[in-house]
Amino acid sequence: MLEIKPSWKDWQLLTKNGRQIWAYKPESNDIDRHLENSSKISQNQARQFSEDFEFDSQNNPNSADLVFRNQWLREKYEPFSGARPNQPKIEDQNIVESLINGVNYFSSLQSEEGHWPGDYGGPMFLLPGLLIASYITGTDFPEPHQALMKIYIKNHQNPDGGWGMHIEGDSTMFGTVMQYVSLRILGVESGDPLLIKARNWVMENGGAVGIPSWGKFYLAVMNLYDWSGFNSLFPEMWLLPKWLPMHPSRYWCHARMVYLPMAYCYAHRVKAPENDLILSLRKEIYCGDFADIDWPKQRNMVCDKDIYTVQSPVLKWMNFFTNGYEKIHFHGLRKKALQFILNYIHAEDLQTEYLDIGPVSQAINSICVWHAHGQQSKQFQQHVKRWYDYLWVAEDGMKMSGYNGSQLWDTAFTTRAILESDIGQLFESTINRAYQFIDRSQILKQHETHEQYFRHPMIGSWPFSTAEQGWPVADCTAEGLSTTLACHHSGLVEAKISEDRIKLAVDVILSYQNQDGGWATYELSRAPKWLEKINPSEIFADIMIDYSWTECSSACILSLIEFQQDFPDYKSQQIKSAINQGIKFVIKQQKADGSWYGGWGVCFTYATWFAVEVLSKARNKEIYDSDILKQHIDRACGFLISKQKSDGGWGETYLSCADMIYTEAEKSQVVNTAWALLALMASDYEHRAVIERGLQLLLDRQTQIGDWPQENISGVFNYNCMITYSAYRNIFPIWALNRYYKSFIC
Repeated sequence: MLEIKPSWKDWQLLTKNGRQIWAYKPESNDIDRHLENSSKISQNQARQFSEDFEFDSQNNPNSADLVFRNQWLREKYEPFSGARPNQPKIEDQNIVESLINGVNYFSSLQSEEGHWPGDYGGPMFLLPGLLIASYITGTDFPEPHQALMKIYIKNHQNPDGGWGMHIEGDSTMFGTVMQYVSLRILGVESGDPLLIKARNWVMENGGAVGIPSWGKFYLAVMNLYDWSGFNSLFPEMWLLPKWLPMHPSRYWCHARMVYLPMAYCYAHRVKAPENDLILSLRKEIYCGDFADIDWPKQRNMVCDKDIYTVQSPVLKWMNFFTNGYEKIHFHGLRKKALQFILNYIHAEDLQTEYLDIGPVSQAINSICVWHAHGQQSKQFQQHVKRWYDYLWVAEDGMKMSGYNGSQLWDTAFTTRAILESDIGQLFESTINRAYQFIDRSQILKQHETHEQYFRHPMIGSWPFSTAEQGWPVADCTAEGLSTTLACHHSGLVEAKISEDRIKLAVDVILSYQNQDGGWATYELSRAPKWLEKINPSEIFADIMIDYSWTECSSACILSLIEFQQDFPDYKSQQIKSAINQGIKFVIKQQKADGSWYGGWGVCFTYATWFAVEVLSKARNKEIYDSDILKQHIDRACGFLISKQKSDGGWGETYLSCADMIYTEAEKSQVVNTAWALLALMASDYEHRAVIERGLQLLLDRQTQIGDWPQENISGVFNYNCMITYSAYRNIFPIWALNRYYKSFIC
């Protein structure tokens, strides 16, 4: 029975061309009408919210996305009644039924436009940034939203009273102070028992002066930290010659697009006016009197529990120079730099239809636009509308997503998983809807200011989320291309993505290859690795340039191999060279134990699956030296077998990512297990019993309706922050079952 608690029914997910908005008691499915809604709730409704969204994060901090899933399934789910494949052997019937059940269940969650909506939360510092933008601009969220935000934050408080940077993390000053301030913004009184407990944690760990630089920024905007205690962001850096390695245009785009609006706020010393809340908070989060704090001495003060990246001597020297420059900065240069920054922010807004590249930059851009143009300006109001694209409702409350969704990414993986074998023929309508979304999501034009503001060529690419967000990504383009080819091969779709568009995608993928032979994320690596020496974040690693990654490279190589099978004459030598250089890069990344480190998933099982997938494909197609490839594949299989648990599965925790050492979970995880099985089957691993033990775990964990449980968090970025992919628990077990079916049954 699908549980739908009373107040869950008041929330409805509205979708349009991939856009996802949670509406409270909507009068229609019109997203724009919902955004004009300013619903209020009674005390009884607020109490009902608290009851219905009560969540035990100590048991598992990862929500199972039940508000969305159970509502949609109640309306759409029907047991599969179509024809089955030819009767398999009796011992294989469970696998076939499990596979069909799993695909049928997940197909029921597909939107009408073809993508799979889902929870993409996890980081705890995102929602506070948006709430601070809301507060300083005087733009309140509707009461139902505020109520669920409070519930979400309270649900994820750690037993020691603090909050982590992400939902599975230990308490940090950044996580704790940001959640504390957020709850106060949302109207929670300082005498609330949860806040007293949080305040004790803050005081025991030295007070908010030790919050990392991103937290210092948010507190300064809130007038809870003095701007003189913040290291200069040197806006004039944007006026330096573009050929310099340290010009900001050479930063990784996420760092570039976060520090851009931060520099605007820093230069203008943007801050909320003093009021009772501000004055009270100053007393609540510091160990001493706010007025007596020596702010310049706090610039580099960071709580021990927060430090992940230690400031380098190079950064300290640069801060010494730029902090000194602040005392004498030239008015004319500062004015010119700030005008450029504001123009750049406007361009980013227009290029992405005000979604911006991600949640942090969206919130800070909102503050900048409000400061420059006012609350009633069209530009700011467009920002406010887009705040809702980042909010997601699950059984733990309302959170802010790490993007405006993972629509294209999840749709591509799901489609390929279903089409792994001829089982896909049983789900023609599912494949057709997915293909329509892939078709609409390819980026076929770029904004007129594209080159002016340092964007990589994008025509023919695919994004991570939606076409309107418009930031192209190398491996998303590769997955979009591979999925397109798989759909065309299936014979289930009318091929609307033309040969010319397929070739445009290939051209983009080729344009992304770095000199080291690998592929990064959004752009080429634009600067030397020593630029990481000026990483000012303290809480993330490798944020300054766009590095080549095993996963991104493997996806791109695989798509080129698949393309060349269908179009052998198109740029054949260039593609062959790109593939060979890419394979060399992937091989070079393999560790001594046979594994690969995963930069975007947890962790070694994730990247090892990608690497084995492409090396095995290259070996099967005789694209590279077979003996060399076999050696690396065998080492990878040896690593995976060494990590198989006694129950037949595999399991890693997020500490694998942060510590860069394989860290075994207490229990096997269906997602890690599926990745390991996919790699072993791709390699034609000879000991079938090993694979069947893992497969049995997937069968045992599957629910009667065809779902799998939500277990540990499975996504990561910048080594130290985890993120949820709620669809992974379905996509990868389906894919593993389907590969087993193709390899051993059909």
